[in-house]
Amino acid sequence: MYEIENVLRDYAWGSTTAIASLLGRPESGGPEAELWIGAHTDSPSVAHVPEDGTATPLDALIASDPEHFLGTESVARFGPRLPFLAKILAAAQPLSLQVHPSLEQARAGFARENAEGVAADAPHRNYRDDNHKPEMIFALTPFEALCGFRPPAETRELLLHVASACESVEAQPPAVITALLGDLDDGDEGAGLRKAFERLITGGEAVAEATTQVVAALLSRGSLAPYEAELGTAISLNEKYPGDPGVLISLLLNRISLQPGESVYLPAGNVHAYLHGLGVEVMASSDNVLRGGLTPKFVDVPELLRTIDFHPVAVPMLNAEKTVLDQELYRPPFEEFQLQRIELGPNDGPVPLAQSGAAVVIVVAGDVYLDSPKGDLQLSRGGSAFLAAAEAPVNVHPVAGSTEPALAFAVTTGL
Repeated sequence: MYEIENVLRDYAWGSTTAIASLLGRPESGGPEAELWIGAHTDSPSVAHVPEDGTATPLDALIASDPEHFLGTESVARFGPRLPFLAKILAAAQPLSLQVHPSLEQARAGFARENAEGVAADAPHRNYRDDNHKPEMIFALTPFEALCGFRPPAETRELLLHVASACESVEAQPPAVITALLGDLDDGDEGAGLRKAFERLITGGEAVAEATTQVVAALLSRGSLAPYEAELGTAISLNEKYPGDPGVLISLLLNRISLQPGESVYLPAGNVHAYLHGLGVEVMASSDNVLRGGLTPKFVDVPELLRTIDFHPVAVPMLNAEKTVLDQELYRPPFEEFQLQRIELGPNDGPVPLAQSGAAVVIVVAGDVYLDSPKGDLQLSRGGSAFLAAAEAPVNVHPVAGSTEPALAFAVTTGL
């Protein structure tokens, strides 16, 4: 077991207080968006090696003996790299509208851009690595997001409401809104959604003007009922990105509000955007993102359209599974990762760590004691650890003499 230090990403949309408050440490004074916990080559955690006191990047440590650190099954399935990346994510402002590629798309896109000589850090590069990026988010606070396309019939009802609001202050609604209503009336739901999305993402000045008109009409009307969340989100997005196509695209998507303890998973092709909140995010170890709006960064429209799944989906909620060993597990339909939530009272017995291959653990409240036949490690609030596959089995205990409950999260593969 290795105690690790993790890299903090200071993206502009990050909260200045949430991660520091969660982990019980001083604020940095700037935005703190993501704490990366893992071995991704862009920002690997640093492992403290107890044998000699040295500090080693986690990707380099794993590379020194992949079978030992990852386990035979994980290496055979995913290769000699940690297949998952965990993050503490704190959004004070909306993230970009985005989608992640499938594994086949990522491999082909990465190879193509390498062959074309696109620099690894080029702003117009789509594929930073050759891996896909299915992910999940577990809400630690109320968490707001956009997630996948809602059924077109439901979106038509919302847009009819928008059209009515426009008619109350104008002679007629914008032509873009009328066209979207026609697009979504297609008997083929996927085809209709594709037409509507493509109309907005490529609409240029006409979409910007329609967005301005729609937002002005909604503000003039006063009441947003019965679509307060959806229309309120569009208004707030337009304040930050006026006229951006993502403002109206948001009206095509499921608008979700997670309560603490709730979770969703996001497969390849799912258009989404996190809006606000603090959570534990877990994904396959990749940084491949194709953006679709609400960002000053590069948007590759043709590649985006090839990547999106244009089928309507129910919100992909992920419920906890309780095992006979009292393990609380969140298991999305991806082999790369699963999440375990570990809550311990001062007098509770140990909980076995669900471990298949390597694992990482982070403590967000209280103190825990990790114990295996080969070693032990105590972690306090804000502390985290990497556990080699060879360390299993591991039990998680409350620390003797503690008077407060402890809460930790652990990630391992879903094999």
